[in-house]
Amino acid sequence: MQYLWLVVFVLCTAWAAGAEERLVVGSKRFTESYILGELVRQTAERAGEAQVTHRQGLGNTGILFAALTSGEIDLYPEYTGTIDKEVLKNRTPADLMTLQKQLAPLGLGVGVPLGFNDTYALAMGADQAEKLGIRTLSDLKRHPELRYGLSQEFLNRADGWPGVRRVYGLAAQPRALEHGLAYEAIAAGQIDLIDIYSTDAKIDRYRLRVLTDDKRFFPAYDAVLLYRLDLPKRLPKTWAAIGQLEGKLDEKQMVQLNADAELRGLTFAEIAGRFLRGETDQATTRSGFIDQLFGADFGRLTFEHLLLVFASLLVGVAVGVPLGIWAAAKPALSQVILSGVGIIQTIPSLALLAFLIPVLQQIGTVPALVALFLYSLLPIVRNTYTGLMDIPPGLRESGLALGLPAGARLRLIELPLASRTILAGIKTAAVINVGTATIAAFIGAGGFGERIATGLALNDNATLLAGAIPAAGLALLVQFAFDLLERWVVPSGLRS
Repeated sequence: MQYLWLVVFVLCTAWAAGAEERLVVGSKRFTESYILGELVRQTAERAGEAQVTHRQGLGNTGILFAALTSGEIDLYPEYTGTIDKEVLKNRTPADLMTLQKQLAPLGLGVGVPLGFNDTYALAMGADQAEKLGIRTLSDLKRHPELRYGLSQEFLNRADGWPGVRRVYGLAAQPRALEHGLAYEAIAAGQIDLIDIYSTDAKIDRYRLRVLTDDKRFFPAYDAVLLYRLDLPKRLPKTWAAIGQLEGKLDEKQMVQLNADAELRGLTFAEIAGRFLRGETDQATTRSGFIDQLFGADFGRLTFEHLLLVFASLLVGVAVGVPLGIWAAAKPALSQVILSGVGIIQTIPSLALLAFLIPVLQQIGTVPALVALFLYSLLPIVRNTYTGLMDIPPGLRESGLALGLPAGARLRLIELPLASRTILAGIKTAAVINVGTATIAAFIGAGGFGERIATGLALNDNATLLAGAIPAAGLALLVQFAFDLLERWVVPSGLRS
């Protein structure tokens, strides 16, 4: 007995030694937020007190704030103007101390001013602005013909387009455009005006004129960290290390860091590491495409993508096949079941993910798995139903003639006869899930979509392809694997 207790003690000691505190840093889906999140991660990691993870590119303010309040992340880079107007909905500008008091009842705090202001602004080509005599936002009212291409978040924020339109009396109907693509779109002459961040690296490169906010609509957007109030007590050494970032960045330095990502092609981790080491020399460009394709994160992203695809597929098979059998056995319910799974398929993937986050009270893998499971149902249910309904009546009657009960007929005759059609539905669901799983990166679920999201944020085709090509290759491998599986599952007489 004493040996048993000794084993238990050793196991508990090993578990306690391996149980390490965790710190999860979040970031939004644009270049500067990626960089700041990586700066915080590497700084926190140096303290050696916790296992630090950076869940990058989680989406807009609403998703990040929900993740913070639910405890999915511990902190993320934010801006005072966004907290003031978008999060707390203050009608008059509030200082940092007031914001701290307002956030405290939510279990949140704001602090560590990083040292620079990154305000929103509208910009247009300098030559066109000079030709039309446009220098301020008020001047835009005289030119309703101008074409606006604005980011999704700016279009819907209280301190974004709705407020600008109201204050300046603008009647334009903007197009929604990914921020990373906006500069190329204005350079190509597809649009005339875009929303920018004042620390964007591409403003000078594309010769844009930043229009003066002459009515002072935009508040100050000082970069800070929004965090959970329990963090300083839970990880004091880590919080002290993070606090050393206060005042470390001015606007010129932030523009340089953004340029390292957008113009010189460095990874966010490289940029953060160089800054923390005090390297101020001209950054070199990133390695070739093959090195980027099979970079250090390739194994992790592959595992995450496979987990999303096959975990959701297994549940989809476990639920979808019985639903298809039920629909075939109960004609009165068949249309209800088939219509139900069909309606789910029509819901846009991002809309479904956004809906599942507040329902499940978390971001990341769980809502992504639920969404992929729901999307897998239609091909599995429909093919199971079709396969069973297409069995010739004579073959069904042979089971009855042998005196087999309903369960035995289903197991020994009907499912084997329908197996090829059922497997085709499962294969279709698997291939669909491989593609749809890339969207899951937008809520922090990882996978190859993480590279695609980064490529969109940077408007970097190489990074985008480094995520899209493995995803496409995985879809082909999945299809090939199911073709091999057909030889084992489907009776030989039913194979083509």
